[in-house]
Amino acid sequence: MRYILIFWGLPMSIFWGWYFLSYNDINFGMLFFSRLVHDFAFRFYGDMLGIEPATIPAMVARACVVDTALIFSIYGFRKRREIAAWWRDRQPGFMSGVSHEAGRVPPAE
Repeated sequence: MRYILIFWGLPMSIFWGWYFLSYNDINFGMLFFSRLVHDFAFRFYGDMLGIEPATIPAMVARACVVDTALIFSIYGFRKRREIAAWWRDRQPGFMSGVSHEAGRVPPAE
């Protein structure tokens, strides 16, 4: 599972790092991070897909959210016993021998 998280997180961080650096034209003297390459890449993909280039970042963001939800749901399913044990340990008085009624004082008559 560690490798899945690595192979998920690394491309996400590389793509979004490039996207925000090139979108804001923080290029560190490299053409790859320039706004010129950013606009060219999205115009190229837009022409290839036949859609407006401005809609591509939102589509990629939605795809990343779906992929992230899928990866973490698989991870949560695989670790469901540990998560359930952690949750039970955090709940006060859950499954303990002491009842909630035992600590109460009866009303005075």
